Amino acid sequence: MDSGVVGKFLEIVDCSSDILIISHINPDGDAVGSVVAMQKYLELRGKKAKIVLPGAYPQYLSFLDDDNNIIVYERGDTYTEYFLKKADLIIVLDLNRLDRIDKMQSAVTGSQAVKILIDHHPQPVKEEFDLVISDEKISSTCELLFWLFCSSEKLLSGSDEIPHFPLNLAKSLYVGIITDTNNFSNSVSSSTFGSASELLGMGIDKDAIQDLVFGGFSEGRMRLMGHMLLNKMVILPERKAGYMTLTLEEQRMSRYEEGDSEGFVNLPLRIKGVEISALFTEREDVIKVSFRSSSEFSVNKFARKFFNGGGHERASGGKLFMKLDDVPAYFEEKLKLYE
Repeated sequence: MDSGVVGKFLEIVDCSSDILIISHINPDGDAVGSVVAMQKYLELRGKKAKIVLPGAYPQYLSFLDDDNNIIVYERGDTYTEYFLKKADLIIVLDLNRLDRIDKMQSAVTGSQAVKILIDHHPQPVKEEFDLVISDEKISSTCELLFWLFCSSEKLLSGSDEIPHFPLNLAKSLYVGIITDTNNFSNSVSSSTFGSASELLGMGIDKDAIQDLVFGGFSEGRMRLMGHMLLNKMVILPERKAGYMTLTLEEQRMSRYEEGDSEGFVNLPLRIKGVEISALFTEREDVIKVSFRSSSEFSVNKFARKFFNGGGHERASGGKLFMKLDDVPAYFEEKLKLYE
C-alpha cells in the first residue's frame, strides 16, 4: 500500500480526538466487521472512537459486538446527534457514496469533521471526503483494512514483518473477508488468501467463526428459505436469470429478523444456466433490491441505470419505490432493455 496514503491516514488519526466510525444501511458482515476492526485498531493507537450504524445489523453478527459498542441511529439514541456534532474525524467504511448511510446523510455531510473513506466498491464519490483509500480489486473492506493496518504498523515500527493483531481485531477482519467473498467463492485473489492465512496465524478459531456466520440460523430462517425456493423462485431461461420476492407478510409469518434473508439472492445461481439472480424484499416504504451475477453481466451498471443503486460488477443492490406486485414485470422489462 502506498506509504504516502498510509502516512496521511496516521497523521489524520493522530491529530483527532473525537472519532466516529460509520458504515452503510442494512450492514452485512463486511460492514460490521470493518467498523469493529477499525475501533479495535484505533484503541491500539491510543484513540477512542464511537461506532454508529444507520440501522440494525443482523443478529448472527452480534458476537462481534459483545460489548454492545455499536449505536444504531434509527433507534433514536439521544447521544447519537451529540456524537455526530462533536466528531472531528469521521471514518466511513464499506460504501462508496454517502447516500448509503440513509437518514444520517445530512448530519454527516454537514459536519465540519475531517472525513476518511475506506472502501472497495467501484466509482467512489471522492469529493465528499478528505482522504480516500479505495481499491475495487480487493475482496472486501476488511481485507483492505488488514493491509492498511499492516502497512501502518510497518511504517511506524520500521519493520517489514507482518504485525500480530489482538484476537478481537483479527476475528472481525476475518468475518468481513469470509462474508463478502461468500466463504472464498467469489471476488478472491492471492492477497485474499494471504490475509486470511495471516489472520488464522494470529489464533482465531476458524471453525467457531464458520459456525456463527454460516450456521446456527433460526428455525424461521430455514423455513423461510424453503418457502422461497419452493414457492417464490422464478426462473427465466431465455434471460438466464432468476428472481424471488419477499413480502412483508412473509416476513411477519416467519418472525423475520434482520439478516434472515442473507444469501438468498445467491440461491438461483446454483441452477445450471442461471447467470443473473435478484431478490426483491418489501419494506414499509421501499423495495430493497439485491443482485448477483456469475457471468460478465454487470449488475453494478444494471443497478445504477434502473434500480437507484450500484455496487460491484457481480454483486450489487438498489431500491425501488413501487408496489412489490409491479416489480417482476419491471425487472423483466429492464432485462430486455439492457441486452
